[in-house]
Amino acid sequence: MRYAIIIDIAKALLLARWRQTLVAAVGVTFSITMFITLLGFMHGLNDLLDGLILNRTPHIRLYNDVKANEIQPINRLFSNDYHFINSVKPDNAGQKIRNSGAILQALKNDSRVLGVAPKVSAQIFYNVGAINLTGVINGIDVDAEQKLFHFSDYVPKGNYTELKTVPNSIILGKAAADKMLTNIGDVIQVTTPDGERHALKVVGLFQSGLQDLDKVQSYASVSTTQKLLQQTEGFITDINVKLIDITLAPTIAKEYAHIFETDAEDIQTANAQFETGSDVRSIISYAVGITLLIVAGFGIYNILNMMIYEKMDSIAILKATGFSGKDVQYIFKTIALSIGIAGGIFGLIFGFLLSNVIDLVPFNTAALPTIKTFPVNYDIKFYVIGITFSIITTYFAGLFPSRKASKIDPVIIIRGK
Repeated sequence: MRYAIIIDIAKALLLARWRQTLVAAVGVTFSITMFITLLGFMHGLNDLLDGLILNRTPHIRLYNDVKANEIQPINRLFSNDYHFINSVKPDNAGQKIRNSGAILQALKNDSRVLGVAPKVSAQIFYNVGAINLTGVINGIDVDAEQKLFHFSDYVPKGNYTELKTVPNSIILGKAAADKMLTNIGDVIQVTTPDGERHALKVVGLFQSGLQDLDKVQSYASVSTTQKLLQQTEGFITDINVKLIDITLAPTIAKEYAHIFETDAEDIQTANAQFETGSDVRSIISYAVGITLLIVAGFGIYNILNMMIYEKMDSIAILKATGFSGKDVQYIFKTIALSIGIAGGIFGLIFGFLLSNVIDLVPFNTAALPTIKTFPVNYDIKFYVIGITFSIITTYFAGLFPSRKASKIDPVIIIRGK
């Protein structure tokens, strides 16, 4: 019964000063709206950039790096003397991964692995009249590349599956195709480092969104690339691994490097700077949003302080008629929480609507042909964080004024009147 009376009194005080109440609620609503919109947009942008880079990056890459020979001929002849050697050249081990078939099978049987995709990387020259342009052909397993790295999302023109069905076919980088004045259906000439010249049919255009990458990079099937290099079926230069849990990549990479006697690079090492940028953007978004909520909390604090000064006589009468200091404190906490909850709910609604508006704004750029509108993330956790901070901020905004109201001496107030 007492709580019902407290709520009725809080409601009466709210309505008696409805303009100030509305201003405080609008402040909370605006803060939550901008908090939701800002976080949704910034995380949507992070997801877009992650898709451009991280989705195309394996969690672990197994390869053989070019290294200097650890044992030089001079070490074999003079083992007990000091040797000073300059310009040590790499050994002739090559970039081929030894026992690639057995490694692929072992990786497929590893319960921590989501999937594997073999690759053959070949340095070539695109022949454009009398000019040779430097390029790289990545020989891929088309089905594995699509399953693990969403390959079709980066092929705006052509059909990526034709790499499997059309002999001697290639998907050119969009920037390279523009430079060569080449389109789908054309036949281009490429030359390998050994001087072998081959004709390849263009069946698609690849666009990663990174101009420098698209100037040199192209894709063919594993078998076509092996044929260009005059290598056998077992010739593999890279094995790309996707894990079920990406956070285990550094540990598992070291394990694979030891077991398979290859070099292993994890995604955290390969993209450390990029992940740092994403984290910084997220921190800035949260910092701005929380700052807005704190500012709204100070607004509520000031309004409640003014209300206490204006309602001194009402508070004195309440205490004189039997209401305790805690009851008065509950009244003003109820006022603050009512403003916070109401403003927070409307803020969530307007934040969602504003995010929808941003999501519909056209965003057309030649570098990202698959992106049509601005990216927005609608993760439910943003809304949970928003309403939680709204309640916490307004609670503390009402806590200190309510304590002040609870300590008012009714005798002094009534005597003064």
